[in-house]
Amino acid sequence: MAREGGRGERERRLEEFLRRWEEEDREAREIRRREADWDFIRSQPPRLRAALELYVETGDLHLAARIAGMTVDEFNELRLKARVPVVL
Repeated sequence: MAREGGRGERERRLEEFLRRWEEEDREAREIRRREADWDFIRSQPPRLRAALELYVETGDLHLAARIAGMTVDEFNELRLKARVPVVL
């Protein structure tokens, strides 16, 4: 019986952790969306536009750079031009 109680507590803590993580993720995405220069992003060729949009939605710099066909440093320069912040 005691093990079941401990398991329930672990599950509750895990659910709370995941809920907070999802909330922080949502807040970061909203900040990136709000701060982004959408006119600049829309003016980019399709591949770069897709990479920038993916970055805005996920914050995944490495994946966005791969999609753009750039190094992380090159993509980071593009991100700066697009005024998309890094949200930690």
